[in-house]
Amino acid sequence: MIIQEIVQRQKAYFHTGATRPLAFRLEALRTLRTQIRVLEREISAALHADLGKTAYESFMTEIGIVLSELTLFEKRLSRFMRPKRVLSSLLMFPSKSRIMYEPYGVTLIISPWNYPFQLSIMPLIGALAAGNTVILKPASYAPNTAKIIQKLIEAAFPSEYVCVVLGGREENQLLLDQNVDYIFFTGSVHVGKTVMEKASRHLTPVTLELGGKSPTIIDASANIKRAAKCVAFGKFLNAGQTCIAPDYVWIPKEKKSEFITWMNHYITDFFGPSPLQSDELPKIINPHHHQRLRNLMADEHVVVGGEADSTKIAPTILDDVRVDSPIMQEEIFGPILPLLTYSNPEEVITYLQNQPKPLALYLFVENGKIRKYWLANLSFGGATINDTIMHYLSPHMGFGGVGESGMGRYHGRLSFLTFSNARSVVFKGKIIDLPQRYHPYTQKKYDFLKRFLK
Repeated sequence: MIIQEIVQRQKAYFHTGATRPLAFRLEALRTLRTQIRVLEREISAALHADLGKTAYESFMTEIGIVLSELTLFEKRLSRFMRPKRVLSSLLMFPSKSRIMYEPYGVTLIISPWNYPFQLSIMPLIGALAAGNTVILKPASYAPNTAKIIQKLIEAAFPSEYVCVVLGGREENQLLLDQNVDYIFFTGSVHVGKTVMEKASRHLTPVTLELGGKSPTIIDASANIKRAAKCVAFGKFLNAGQTCIAPDYVWIPKEKKSEFITWMNHYITDFFGPSPLQSDELPKIINPHHHQRLRNLMADEHVVVGGEADSTKIAPTILDDVRVDSPIMQEEIFGPILPLLTYSNPEEVITYLQNQPKPLALYLFVENGKIRKYWLANLSFGGATINDTIMHYLSPHMGFGGVGESGMGRYHGRLSFLTFSNARSVVFKGKIIDLPQRYHPYTQKKYDFLKRFLK
C-alpha cells in the first residue's frame, strides 16, 4: 500500500467517528496489551538480535514500561477525557466554561533505534488513548524489532486505524511530505530540525523528543560511592545508547581519584572482569556507530576500559578531557564517560549556560542549600537528584526536552494531552444579556467596564 493511500484511508476512517468513544479507545488499549503478552518472547528476542539486550533489560527498559503505561491509561482514561471546568469571567455572565478534548486525527509517530520497542509503543498508547489514528514508522537500524512491531500491530488493528510503515530515509521523507494532523518524532537533533521544517509546510503541530549532552554534576558534598554506582548504571545501560544517559561528568578535582576507583569497582561488579565477554553488556547498534565511538576516544586518556571487539565497546572512562575536545562536541551515545574537573560551581554553571540546554541533568549533592543553587542556575528538560535515569520512569511527570533537546512532553496524562486538541468552549446562558458589550460605548459603560477589567 502506498503511503498517500494509507493517509487517505486513515483520514476517511477517522472522520467516521469510530475512534472517539471511550469504549473504543479502552478496547484498543486492551487489545494492544493482549498482543504484547502474546508476542513478549518474540519482542525480547528481537531486541536481543538488534541490540544484544538480555531478557531482563528488555523487560525492565522496554516491555515492562509499556505495560505499566497501559495499566495507567486503562484505569484513568475516562478521567482524562472528562471536560475540565474552568471559571468564567464576570463579563461572560451567565455562562459555563469548559476545556474539551478532541483527537487531532491522523498522527505520525517516527521512533528511534536505541529503545525501538518502548519508544514506538509509548507514544502510540497516548495517540490511541486520545482517539487518533496512527501511522507508525519504526527505526530501520533495528530491523528485527521493526518487524515484530509490524506483526504486533497487524494482529491488533486494521491498517485504516493503525499502520506500520517499514523502511529507511526514503520512507521517512515520504511520510513527512504528507499532510497529517500531528507528528511525534524521537531521534537526533539533526533529523529533528528536518522534521520541524517539513511540518512547517502544512503547519502541522509536532512533538520533538531529541537528546544532546546530558551532564552529571558531582558536588563536593556528594556521596562518591553512591554517585559512582548510579552513574555506572545510567551510563552503561543499553551500552550508553540512551538519550538521557549521563554524557559526561563534572567532579571536584579532589574527588576525581575516588570516583574513578568506585566506577572501576562497579563496572567489574556489573559486567565482570572482562566486560566484552559479558552477556549483560549490549552491543553497539551497527559498525558505523561502533567506529564513530572508537574515533571519539582515540586521542583521549583512557583510565578504565577502552577495549573493543567487532560489536561491543567496554565501559570506558576518560580522564583529563578538555571542553574543546571532539568527544565534547557531540552526544556520545555509547559506553564512554569523559571526566572534567572543577574548582568552584561557577565554572560549571558558566560552561553549561553557554551550551545547548540538555534533555537531562544529574546532580549528586547532599547539601540542600547548594542543591537549590545548582537547580536555580541551570536549565534542562528533566533531572534526577542523587541518581540517574529515574525521572523518566514516572507516568505522573512529563518527559521532554527544552531548546535543542526537544519540545513537548509525554507519559501518562501528558501523552493524552499531547495528542489532544484542548478546545475552549463557553456555554452562554440566555436569561441575562449584559448591555455593556454593545454599541454605543458610552462613558457610563466605560466606567462599568473599568471596574471589572483591572
